Amino acid sequence: MTDTNNTPGADGGDAVVSAFNAVGANYIFCSSGSEWAPVWESLARRHRDGEPAPEYLDLTHETVAVGMATGYGLVKRRPQGVLLHAAPGLLQGSMAVHGALLAGVPMVVTSSESTTYGDGPGQDPGGQWYRNLSIVGGPHQIAQPFTKWSNEAASVHTLPTMIARAAELSWRAPAGPAYLNIPLEILLEDWDGREAKSIVPPGSTHSSPEEVDPVAQLIREAVNPVIVTETAGREAGGFEALVAFAEAWNIPVVEPDSAVCGNFPRTHPLHAGSDIGPWMDEADLILLVNCRAPFYPPSRRPSKATIVVIDEVPQRPHVVYQVLFADKYLEGNVANTLRQLAKRAKDLDVAAVTARRAAQEERHSDEQAAIAAVEAKAAQAEGIDPVLVAATLRGLLDGQDAIVVDETITHSRVVKRHVQTSDPDSYFYVQGGLGQGMAVALGVKLAAKERPVVLTIGDGAFTYNPVIQSYDASNAYELPLLIVVFNNRVYKSMNLNHRRFYPEGAAAETGEWLGTDLHRLPRLAQFAEPFGMHTETVDAPDALAPALERALKAVAEGTTAVVDVLVTR
Repeated sequence: MTDTNNTPGADGGDAVVSAFNAVGANYIFCSSGSEWAPVWESLARRHRDGEPAPEYLDLTHETVAVGMATGYGLVKRRPQGVLLHAAPGLLQGSMAVHGALLAGVPMVVTSSESTTYGDGPGQDPGGQWYRNLSIVGGPHQIAQPFTKWSNEAASVHTLPTMIARAAELSWRAPAGPAYLNIPLEILLEDWDGREAKSIVPPGSTHSSPEEVDPVAQLIREAVNPVIVTETAGREAGGFEALVAFAEAWNIPVVEPDSAVCGNFPRTHPLHAGSDIGPWMDEADLILLVNCRAPFYPPSRRPSKATIVVIDEVPQRPHVVYQVLFADKYLEGNVANTLRQLAKRAKDLDVAAVTARRAAQEERHSDEQAAIAAVEAKAAQAEGIDPVLVAATLRGLLDGQDAIVVDETITHSRVVKRHVQTSDPDSYFYVQGGLGQGMAVALGVKLAAKERPVVLTIGDGAFTYNPVIQSYDASNAYELPLLIVVFNNRVYKSMNLNHRRFYPEGAAAETGEWLGTDLHRLPRLAQFAEPFGMHTETVDAPDALAPALERALKAVAEGTTAVVDVLVTR
């Protein structure tokens, strides 16, 4: 801390804004609560006086606030500020905070409580804290299970550096949300002007040559190695480093269904699809690169492969049960480690490497032919097959530098396989529970305003989202999205599980499938009409491409477009 001259009338609200300014937060994402008047006053004063402050986003739902911070952080990889309301607001936003934890997104989430309930000196916090808002032990206790770090700021004098500490902790590996409870009495207390020091990016860790060399030798000796990755592309430079590493050694790359972002170009000849199954008995070396949970069930161990884990924090502390079967660990920064390994791709058995590359190119060619065949069949089908939707999107987005945010369930494999994203930060899968996709996509758009952002979403997931509040944020902050709804009028995944668990049960006998029917919902695109957005409902194959073209044109002109596609399955 450094002493500075006190601003007349400065209080804890000024301390909060000053701290977020110091840590380099570009935005404060706020779902309003009565405790934030001191912050609003500080921002109003700073705007009036021309003083620096993060940009403030006034959002009308906690999931929207946290989800937008998540989407922004996925692209920018730097902690932002999130303000929620007391314990209820924290609970309302908790699913999205947990999603940020799973996605590895840094942010500082804050909310408040009262410590005096009107019985202390100073301004009256209000009776609502005594009656309704407080929770035993404080909100920082309920935040512990779904945040990386959770604490209380107990003094206005330590408040700025507590925010800085939370930001630094959230940014370090494994990145994730930190939570800070800031009591209202602290926000209202006079602040002496001591500010937080600005923070700098985390230092980079490196695996030593003594650790990397033996792994390079294992790769050199392997006949049939494979790379499996879920989140290599989440790290700064990780996508590019993985491409260079795979190409240097000519190793196939599998992105399992659990992949949460784009890690490797799906059009690349070394991309080996999403199924690790064929490699379980064939591979003699499996390189798990940022891969939390490669095998399912967890006890399903490869028959003969040596397993090398390349991950800065391989044992994820927020994963309840994790089995990697590791024989060796390289625990430095993933991009650095991959670059070191790529440099060691020397003295290779040219014939063996050439044969390995040829075998993978043949597999890739077969996969592309299979994709083409499935798409040709979908194009001839009655009604709109989900494959046709994904393939049409791929064609329309080609060369557009688009970003796809996916919140489908039964269609997620279709989206990955047929949209075929191939650039860094071009695909993200929403983590945690359903209902965050719109907010995450808005945050991605906020971070990449020059790029088209497409949200692919199921009709079930759509109904979980805070739709009205998300549309409001889209209009208020000029964040146009293309939202494509894969609408099969059913909670398909729930129905599939019922059928799987009870194939000859009473429901199968009577046709009474509970918990799944969505036919009663109105046309989903209509919810966007009061906001002046572009809306279309499509139920015929020949109408699909023109509708998506019109929608993309509307987005390019600055308007969110919602295309509700009635798919056949």
